[in-house]
Amino acid sequence: MAENTLMEKLVSLAKRRGFVFQSSEIYGGLGSVWDYGPLGVELKKNVKDRWWRAMVHARDDIEGLDAAILMHPRVWEASGHVAGFTDPLVDCKQCKNRFRADDKRIKGTPGQPDAQCPVCGSKGTLTEPRLFNLMFKTFMGPVEEQAAVVYLRPETAQGIYVNYQNVLNSSRQRVPFGIAQIGKAFRNEITPGNFIFRTREFEQMEMQFFVKPGTDMEWFERWREWRMEWHKSIGLTPTRLRWHAHGPGELAHYAKAAYDIEYEFPFGWQEIEGVHNRTDFDLGRHQEYSGKKLEYFDQAANERYLPYIVETSAGADRVTLTLMADAYREETVEGETRVVLGFDPGIAPIKAGVFPLVKKDGMAELADRIYHDLKRHFPVFYDDSGAIGRRYRRMDEAGTPFCITVDGDTQAGQTVTVRARDTMTQERVAIDQLAEYIGSRIRGS
Repeated sequence: MAENTLMEKLVSLAKRRGFVFQSSEIYGGLGSVWDYGPLGVELKKNVKDRWWRAMVHARDDIEGLDAAILMHPRVWEASGHVAGFTDPLVDCKQCKNRFRADDKRIKGTPGQPDAQCPVCGSKGTLTEPRLFNLMFKTFMGPVEEQAAVVYLRPETAQGIYVNYQNVLNSSRQRVPFGIAQIGKAFRNEITPGNFIFRTREFEQMEMQFFVKPGTDMEWFERWREWRMEWHKSIGLTPTRLRWHAHGPGELAHYAKAAYDIEYEFPFGWQEIEGVHNRTDFDLGRHQEYSGKKLEYFDQAANERYLPYIVETSAGADRVTLTLMADAYREETVEGETRVVLGFDPGIAPIKAGVFPLVKKDGMAELADRIYHDLKRHFPVFYDDSGAIGRRYRRMDEAGTPFCITVDGDTQAGQTVTVRARDTMTQERVAIDQLAEYIGSRIRGS
């Protein structure tokens, strides 16, 4: 399947089935801003829940946090975002399109007569590169002219660093320990795109692990292993995942080591999570700019030190897109194309569809009772519209792993037909065992 064709099909399915909508679509939309529909919000929530369970609930050495989006402007001076969070930007004076100066599609040198616009093909119309800060700026106060400049955070990590001592003291943790957070971040990207892969408003799942200097690379390697295993555990195809090491030209000035987990999308290998050894740069900068001591005192060793930080940073939106791209498949069944999102049952937004075979002989009433009973345990969907085959196909497109049909034999035997999405095989299951039957397959995934 060609790259553009597959992405177009995925975007179309996402809208049709209620995963993702263009933001403000009735007004023509807003560039690279997206809304999650009924299925999309469930899928993304499942991603975040699985991450939180693995990072916080399953471990004794990581605490959770939810820091504010708006922070003191000095935070972003200390972090380097005010001075250095910039990209070189060029404009085409002919077609008005905007590009990063390092866009590989640009032929020639921007600002020179030989430079060619990659969109309209005009030569000599690209401006000289100029620096463009990616942070969204706003004002705090009643009158804009007198108000303080504040920023929408471009990452969630700084909220963790400035709360490091608060969490350490209140939770009675000891180094090594981590702080995890899921939250919105905002970047005024020059060239966002590829659906929800690169957007201006997005959600991060970040964990900062504070360690004693000298043990940092050992922890770095542990976290690399754990994070790759997590992506496999949510159902991603292992052969479409790989590590990319940051070379000398890519490595951030404060980083000792950095690796990206990349996934093979239809548009190429792209990062979905980063694991970084940030040394003591972050706590050191905030200690310098705030004037507050952020050293850790190790009573057992009777020594003080500024912890090093191992960071794991994943995009909730990117992982959601990765799951959709990985799960999408088309099959030919009895001469017709069957579109399937083959989600892992534990990640799927709807766990089961409930159908009456026909709306008579009490089947609809019984199906409705089964639906409401199962809804107390996990998300289910009731559908009595159209032929049963069409209902199956709709659930296949939604990624629903099981379909339950109330038929003519249900009343007599108190059993229903359970059809599996991936194999399309059917099994008779007692009504009073349905919740356990489906629940065990969700928990076991």
